[in-house]
Amino acid sequence: MAVNPHVLAIVFILSVLSSQWMYAAAQNPPLFACDIDKDPTLKKFSFCDASLDIKTRVSDLVKRLTLEEKIGNLINNATSVDRLGIPGYGWWSEALHGVSKTGPATFFSSLVPGATSFPQVILTAASFNETLFRTIGEVVSTEARAMYNMGLAGLTFWSPNVNIFRDPRWGRGQETPGEDPTLTSKYAVAFVQGLQERDDGDKKRLKVGACCKHYTAYDVDNWNRTDRYHFNAVVTKQDMEDTFQPPFKSCVLDGNVASVMCSYNAVNGKPTCGDPDLLKGVIRGKWELNGYISSDCDSLDVMLTSHHWEKTPEEIAADALNAGVDLNCGNSLRFHTEGAIKAGLVKESVVDRAVSNNFETLMRLGFFDGNPSKQVYGSLGPKDVCTPTNQELAREAARQGIVLLKNTPGSLPLMSTSIKSLAVIGPNANATETMIGNYAGVPCQYTTPLQGLSESVKTIYEPGCVNVTCLIVRIAEAKKVAAEADAVVLVMGSDLSIEAETIDRIDITLPGQQSFLVSQVASVSRGPVILVIMSGGGMDIQFAKDNPNVTSILWVGFPGEAGGAALADIVFGRFNPSGRLPMTWYPQSFAEKVAMTNMNMRPDLTTGHPGYTYRFYKGETVYPFGHGLSYSSHAHHLVKAPKFVSIPLEEGHVCWSSECKSLDALEHVCRNLVFEVKLRVMNVGNMEGSHIVFLFSSPPTIHDAPQKKLLDFQKVVLASRQWTVVSFKVDVCNHLSVVDEDGNKKVPLGVHVLHVGDLQHSLNLKI
Repeated sequence: MAVNPHVLAIVFILSVLSSQWMYAAAQNPPLFACDIDKDPTLKKFSFCDASLDIKTRVSDLVKRLTLEEKIGNLINNATSVDRLGIPGYGWWSEALHGVSKTGPATFFSSLVPGATSFPQVILTAASFNETLFRTIGEVVSTEARAMYNMGLAGLTFWSPNVNIFRDPRWGRGQETPGEDPTLTSKYAVAFVQGLQERDDGDKKRLKVGACCKHYTAYDVDNWNRTDRYHFNAVVTKQDMEDTFQPPFKSCVLDGNVASVMCSYNAVNGKPTCGDPDLLKGVIRGKWELNGYISSDCDSLDVMLTSHHWEKTPEEIAADALNAGVDLNCGNSLRFHTEGAIKAGLVKESVVDRAVSNNFETLMRLGFFDGNPSKQVYGSLGPKDVCTPTNQELAREAARQGIVLLKNTPGSLPLMSTSIKSLAVIGPNANATETMIGNYAGVPCQYTTPLQGLSESVKTIYEPGCVNVTCLIVRIAEAKKVAAEADAVVLVMGSDLSIEAETIDRIDITLPGQQSFLVSQVASVSRGPVILVIMSGGGMDIQFAKDNPNVTSILWVGFPGEAGGAALADIVFGRFNPSGRLPMTWYPQSFAEKVAMTNMNMRPDLTTGHPGYTYRFYKGETVYPFGHGLSYSSHAHHLVKAPKFVSIPLEEGHVCWSSECKSLDALEHVCRNLVFEVKLRVMNVGNMEGSHIVFLFSSPPTIHDAPQKKLLDFQKVVLASRQWTVVSFKVDVCNHLSVVDEDGNKKVPLGVHVLHVGDLQHSLNLKI
């Protein structure tokens, strides 16, 4: 039989790669315990017996450890127990939007020089696509496992960030899914499940361990001389329960996340990592976390030196352990736990609890099951990182997230038949690292906006500014290239020097002279002018929104390694934009009159505080939450929704004899209170594309309820003139409830208004 020479070549290449991989693995093997092949005597230990249940194995292990050995496993750089065949383990790896180079347990090498870098989370969230959220998690965990097999990463990844993007100035808002608790919760659950759930369906085991952070009410890094290490977030019970806690609750209850990380800040006077009510009471108690609680890095030292919570480091160590911390990122527990025990501040049994939670997580990950090459993910290696499929997913994620904010008829998409030359101007026009934001790794490759656009048409490039601060502007040069081209793309915005961890913004306008550059270029262009904003947070670009010479505006977030290619796909009409803003874009006047340290979500007329986010903010916006245009139009028609829903009450309930405005959302009240909302959605445009169907509600105006809140969303793909039926299951107590002033969930009686697009439907809840 004749053999195809191309097949032989491929087989040869794969064999070489395989041998290189095996050689490299031998040089830098993954860390794991219970290497029975190397030391058969380990068979006698029950903790090495994978056939036993995990709690039995953990109990056996902890009983064999000395106090010193236990303490050595309370820190992120856990120490080895050589006599039991347990190597040291690095807990700190990151995977916010791809395997990250942040964290000492992750490395890139010549064997694995990079990993797929997806868009920063805020842009992925703008896709409102739960399937995409989960799929990205699955790809990231596959690449993470492949790197673990090469000794280049751990198995525990401290991602995702599920804090609410409350204030537009927060430098880390880019890491989050936005300002809405429903979207953030859904993102958290889908991404965590994608990271953690195994291909073999074993629910007791983990692919990698995820971590939801930073618990809780954390969203000030460094603003106006207030930093995260000293900040005390004063939060009402109502705001805590209906804004800041829901994503963490969903992480634990629905995502079954392996870890929750407490934050640097204090909440209502107590540092979160030393608050037993928040940790032991809520996470471990009410929500029953199946995993470990980690401190943020050096946050125990912050409790001592910045919050001055206690007088000695031993007292801090005891407070953290007694509150429920299991793992210390840092060395406070390494150096001060034994002293705390000797002083009678904490019992050794508390240390046993903490170290047991840590070891149980590692056992769920297979760390104690011997050589990982013989386990379910043992075949993963360099061939599974930066695959063409993974890189195409990064491009698709950016395409789905990019938001078309403004589009004058005849502007976008550009027709390559009529556009022969394109001026590409701006400090982010040829951006590379800016596209991946913070907590990034080393991308497989970059496609900058300039590169992406250049593949479709002849381009003339002019940066316009030296950098994004744009203190020095090249107006004459920019106007010259703009006047010569058939169309202009201006790529403006920010980078990590403007908004990032430890850097909160003061102004929310375009930096420096960027606005002036945009206006000047737009005044001389003879064709469409497309303004592209590359940023994590929103910008006050009202000047461009109002300027008729700026014909289109796109927000691309920090779009990841393939951001330039995704941008070009939208600009030239190869992809119909469908992203929607996951956060409100405020005017600069908001930043001038609202203190970022004011944690109150709800407006206060006595102080002039306008409130935060679309749910409570009373004021003008540049662009609202959920805004986004398409190259198509969509029509909605209500097919099914009740006008009345009756809530059955037991005989003798107080509301039979007195007028009640709301009911406690208790189990016996809420049982089986579910109804269906059906809508027919049609693409009435001429181009195929995706469309996000939002279901909002406006509850009765009691308990200072949100003026509007997102109940659910679905993303559908429709060809031109195609229609489909979208169905939502509405649980009265979960979806239509509000939180009262004391933090209790209530079901308001009376008229609730459901919103879908331009449709409104009144629903009366009564007893």
